[in-house]
Amino acid sequence: MYTIEKIAAILQAPSKLVNNNAEILQLLTDSRRLIFPETTLFFAIITKQRDAHIFINELYERGIQNFVVKKDFDASHFITANFIFVDDTLIALQQLAAYHRTQFQYPVIAITGSNGKTIVKEWLYQLLSADFNVVRSPRSYNSQIGVPLSVWQMNENYNLAIIEAGISHPDEMRNLEEIIKPTIGIFTNIGNAHDENFSSTKEKIKEKTILFKHSKEVIVNADNNDVITVLKQETNAQLFTCGKDKNNIVSIIALEKKESTTDVSLSFQNNTFKIIIPFIDDASTKNAITCICVLLYFKIDINTIKERILLLQPIDMRLQLTPAINTCALINDSYSFDIASFSVALDFMQQQNQFANKTVILSDLPGADNKGAYAEIIQRLKAKNIKRAIIIGEHWSMYFPFLQDEIEHVQQFATTEIFLLQFSANHFRDELILLKGARRFNFENIAAALQQRVHQTIMEINLTAIVHNMNEYRRILKPGVKIMAMIKASGYGSGSTEIANVLQFHKVDYLAVAYADEGVELRKANIRLPIMIMNIDESAFESVIQYNLEPEIYSLSILKSFDVFLDKQGLQQYPVHIKIDTGMHRLGFNVSEIDELINYIKANNRIIIKSVFSHLASGEDVNDDGFTFLQAKLLSKACVQIRDALGYSFIQHISNSAATILKPQLQFGMVRIGIGLYGIDASHSNKLALKPVVSLKTTVAQLRKVKAGDTVGYNRKGKIIEDALIATLRIGYADGLRRCLSNKKGNVFIKNKIVPIIGNIAMDMTMVDVTNIDDIKEGDEAEIFGSNISVEEVAANCGTIAYEILTGISQRVKRIYVEE
Repeated sequence: MYTIEKIAAILQAPSKLVNNNAEILQLLTDSRRLIFPETTLFFAIITKQRDAHIFINELYERGIQNFVVKKDFDASHFITANFIFVDDTLIALQQLAAYHRTQFQYPVIAITGSNGKTIVKEWLYQLLSADFNVVRSPRSYNSQIGVPLSVWQMNENYNLAIIEAGISHPDEMRNLEEIIKPTIGIFTNIGNAHDENFSSTKEKIKEKTILFKHSKEVIVNADNNDVITVLKQETNAQLFTCGKDKNNIVSIIALEKKESTTDVSLSFQNNTFKIIIPFIDDASTKNAITCICVLLYFKIDINTIKERILLLQPIDMRLQLTPAINTCALINDSYSFDIASFSVALDFMQQQNQFANKTVILSDLPGADNKGAYAEIIQRLKAKNIKRAIIIGEHWSMYFPFLQDEIEHVQQFATTEIFLLQFSANHFRDELILLKGARRFNFENIAAALQQRVHQTIMEINLTAIVHNMNEYRRILKPGVKIMAMIKASGYGSGSTEIANVLQFHKVDYLAVAYADEGVELRKANIRLPIMIMNIDESAFESVIQYNLEPEIYSLSILKSFDVFLDKQGLQQYPVHIKIDTGMHRLGFNVSEIDELINYIKANNRIIIKSVFSHLASGEDVNDDGFTFLQAKLLSKACVQIRDALGYSFIQHISNSAATILKPQLQFGMVRIGIGLYGIDASHSNKLALKPVVSLKTTVAQLRKVKAGDTVGYNRKGKIIEDALIATLRIGYADGLRRCLSNKKGNVFIKNKIVPIIGNIAMDMTMVDVTNIDDIKEGDEAEIFGSNISVEEVAANCGTIAYEILTGISQRVKRIYVEE
């Protein structure tokens, strides 16, 4: 038990305490993830992107009474709250977690390495849950903030902890070691990740091994001599080695890859045995062998290990939002179930404001019955205002009455099979469904019943990459500059409501869409951010007012028409955005019309200007900088003229994604970021580490051997010179695959190889030459664009721009939203 007074003593920090005995159960660093305000302690972390002290007022109003803040923070306005004042809030969080760790004596496994940390952690959770009550890091919580939050989850209900630790720079691991204090270490491997931040590979290995400075044993692949050498030099740990050399504790005698499994022959303590690993890729095989070594270390019986390894499932560390039956959507997170991952899934669910009704389907928790865990799940459901819960499993029967007290609609089923026997699609309509279950409940069968039947071409939108890209732009903004996110054209084809929800969750300042009906759609999806409508006419006035949208006013005629409408409605001080034409010559007031604009606004009191802006004609072209700066000068002059005449301030903005990077002096009060959010650098400067957001994928429908001299496709355009293997893909121009990519002008990515499109692209099908791929089979995935073939490359092959490719993807292509 921790009180706020005790935490102040642990941190040896001055405080202003109103209630010394306030109980602290949860630590919070992200204001958006508040669940239990009464027992939460908020740490106002300062990062390069944001100072979290700005959220204290909001959190205080939402019920938080306990804060850790910087020493010079003025807490005098928060008369009922407790404050602890520290030099560095992040260090304070780490100090508290380190103290908490010392309260428990059970084994703690720490995992580090360049790759495989999260997979090994998740597999060990699956493999060891029958023998231990395991607490583990949620998802990839392996950072300077994530590790202390992971360690804080340790309590007396567990008897084994598995914590992963990641670093990207020197001098980071020491802090994590002091927090985790692992008794057992796992070093997965060393790779190229973050090489740019270290002087050598040896320096990076040395930094990572700091994690095991006080560990009793380290489980490690001994095939990398550098890793073994550094571990022996820098730690006193016993090494539980694995590798090809027969002198290792676990010796790998042979690996035999089969169609869908890998047979691995191992030697351990003079016994030789074979284990079947249900994967054939090298990474999964290595990770599985690491897990086998851990099970051997814990003296798990060989036959038990064989059984458990064979049941391993691929780990997708991403949450996916997919279309489901009857205009529902499904979040399928059913590979494991524990409090930490359930909380993450609930957070993702709460971001989806487009659904008023939300349903959770839960299995029993794995392992032994834990009253505290079930009670916490019920409280989290209540805190997130979940109205409907479907529970499956015998343990839930004991908590059914308590769940009924807190949730409006509760149904219970003893098994997944019974649920499916009684399943009816009519029971689910216009709602968001979270599927969260332990592996043995086979919830993938429930997912199959709920998912919308569509063809196998998908457009995958990585919401985590959207957030990363937004933060990359935030990193280069001057203090106080706001971001207006452009999500017109259905979020550049990616889905406007889903993109808007994640941007709202991550506190973008403004949204902009092209037409009023797009803004209405966002409001119906519970998007509360201010929304600018860029193209308005009289028919949209009613919707603009009804849904609190902010129109762009670009001419005297539209200004007067809107003003007359406001007058009829009896409205005053309605927010608008004034567009000035400084050279684009598309929409906007001419500079010569500004006096008339000012006179009209002063004569009436029905609008108030929120921003004055213009549109750059060629902000990405450095050869046109003279014209770009002329446009900016004209806008600034107009803003001064309007501001002086009206006597109040407003936001000035002109920069798009490219200009924000190339011309920081033009950031003014706000920047408009559009295509840059999707990972496309229109500036071609490589100054930001943008990540691709959108991938277009399909599958192989059929393979066919075609003889030399034959042809493929319509009009016999695909002429076969030598005997070839042709794959037919489930995608065509009706899906948005441009016909101009026919006949080897375009490529796709299959099985780690680039292969050409052969013949004419048809409405629903496309053929590619896969002669050089040995192990291809029907059903294999093909990437049209994404991380291996960029959308810019596809656009260049079509003689167009990436915008047109993205917005041209058909709505019949299923959109899947993932959060890592």
